[in-house]
Amino acid sequence: MPEITLPDGSIKQFAEAVTVADVAASIGPGLAKSALAGQVDEQLVDLSYEISQDTALTIITDRDEAGVDIIRHSTAHLMAQAVKRLFPETQVTIGPYIENGFYYDFARSESFKPEDLEAIEKEMAKIVAEDLPIERDVMSRDEAVAFFKDLGEDYKAEIIASIPSDETLSVYRQGEFIDLCRGPHVPSTGRLGAFKLTKLAGAYWRGDSNNEMLQRIYGTAWPDKKALKAYLHRLEEAEKRDHRRLGKQLGLFQFQEEAPGAVFWHPRGWRLFRNLVDYVRERQEETNYIEVNTPDVMDRALWETSGHWQNYQEHMFTTQTEDGRIYALKPMNCPGSVALYKHGLKSYRDLPIRMSEFGKVHRYEPSGALHGLMRVRHFTQDDAHIYCTEEQMQEECRAVIELNLSVYRQFGFEDVRLKFADRPENRIGDDATWDKLEGALLGALNSMGLEYTHNPGEGAFYGPKIEFVLRDAIGRDWQCGTLQVDLNLPERFDASYRTADGGEKRPVLLHRALLGSLERFIGILLEHHAGKMPLWLAPVHAVVMGITDQQADYVSSVAEQFKAAGLWVETDLRNEKIGYKIREQTLAKIPYLLVAGAREAADGQIAVRLLDGTDLGPMPVDAVIKKLQNEVASRAAMPDNQATS
Repeated sequence: MPEITLPDGSIKQFAEAVTVADVAASIGPGLAKSALAGQVDEQLVDLSYEISQDTALTIITDRDEAGVDIIRHSTAHLMAQAVKRLFPETQVTIGPYIENGFYYDFARSESFKPEDLEAIEKEMAKIVAEDLPIERDVMSRDEAVAFFKDLGEDYKAEIIASIPSDETLSVYRQGEFIDLCRGPHVPSTGRLGAFKLTKLAGAYWRGDSNNEMLQRIYGTAWPDKKALKAYLHRLEEAEKRDHRRLGKQLGLFQFQEEAPGAVFWHPRGWRLFRNLVDYVRERQEETNYIEVNTPDVMDRALWETSGHWQNYQEHMFTTQTEDGRIYALKPMNCPGSVALYKHGLKSYRDLPIRMSEFGKVHRYEPSGALHGLMRVRHFTQDDAHIYCTEEQMQEECRAVIELNLSVYRQFGFEDVRLKFADRPENRIGDDATWDKLEGALLGALNSMGLEYTHNPGEGAFYGPKIEFVLRDAIGRDWQCGTLQVDLNLPERFDASYRTADGGEKRPVLLHRALLGSLERFIGILLEHHAGKMPLWLAPVHAVVMGITDQQADYVSSVAEQFKAAGLWVETDLRNEKIGYKIREQTLAKIPYLLVAGAREAADGQIAVRLLDGTDLGPMPVDAVIKKLQNEVASRAAMPDNQATS
């Protein structure tokens, strides 16, 4: 008589072995209808899984994250079955679920065409209507190899052949289609239906560029049509907000093959970059950071001491001089900071030392991983390294958290998720040290009453960390800032300070990134605000335009007054109609469009139009200058209703 403990603590007894589906039905018809799978203790299982002994059980539905993953995995199989029906000569390889969707890699002599995706979707819908049961079976390794070879699925047979011979494998059948899979899956194809195939791509077999190229089909799947529609709308919004398109449209930056993964900043883009640096620098100076700068190229010996040479070398750019010395472009700023800390004797009275650096770093990223500003090889980090005593550690952590959250709000990010990651299995230091480090981070979070999620075992090998995840205007999450607590580098570099009793002790090192990569943060800002920067951050505050050539001198004189007042303005003196110029500057996302006609020139005024189309009418030039100065000084974040495209 198995006793089954449910999540609410209640216990159900059965006279004989039961399936997960039976348990769901015993709870109620609604749950029986919505159940997709079960979680027995820590293992996800199919509804058909039989329970014969006492256990804890959770019924999984599409309201659970695991349930949505199961839907996506099952939809990948659904797609593979449709492909095999339409293109029988195709071989299936690997088809996992991923964030927001799934993909499957196929081996086929002919290339899939975009129009094939529509045909595959239609066939998938037919299979859903057939409501085929999805059934699990088991095979030995050798049985499975022979079975898939007989089907002509050589890639699948190769995967199976690499599995230990004594391992029992599970396969899933739905109609005529069968695939190797751990599962679990939904009980039938009729439980699917809210899906969309999104794109084609190439992928090397087993991710090795020495192997043959396969064809990958991506798709997305959701519990219902409403969720699917909302996601597709977010995709459309993301396409409109793509920072690469906006960078070109707004004249901010470019990329070239001669420098892959590095940014060529145009004047407007570089001003935006400098605005970002100036703001962060000002906030840091307010909180008693000292700014430093360390060399871009340093001897291998430094990187051996830090441990990067042993653990990170494949990501480092190196060179060797004629005397045989090996140097590396720095991938991180930390070792240079510790070298600065060690210069001169430090006393407990000197701590905390908050040392910041806008450091250029270089990391080798595979060419296929590069993605606009979001993934580059050459970038700037707004790093800071705080050296403090153990007694100061928690308060310093608290101050970093407060600064980070304040800065994110200034940029228009109100929804910030905090993730706490504690000791990994492979780590340095004893448990007592980890208790102190984790206690400092948790103590800061708890004392501030902040909510956070726990990522067990996800800390760095040298210390726990907090990640700051920003949710943007269309619901995407971006991990930006980090706070890490470290006793490893001070030990490796033999860094110390003189204690009150004349002894020596290692400082605690806090690694703090506020924005992370400035390049990447600019990309995130562009996409969050759809290119419409808050006035204080915008690289151009206003454009002054004349209705005819006769106002050219007046337009230039107005622009000079704005510049003298510390505002960034440009002029548009092209021989074009004013309507055309307004449309062009609107597309360039200029916050203020200032227009001068004959009447404005005669009256010493300028007509003011906002980016959203609001017409403020003619105003005295001095009044407009004052208005913009006040808005810049207030550093108002973009209101939500203006952050949409």
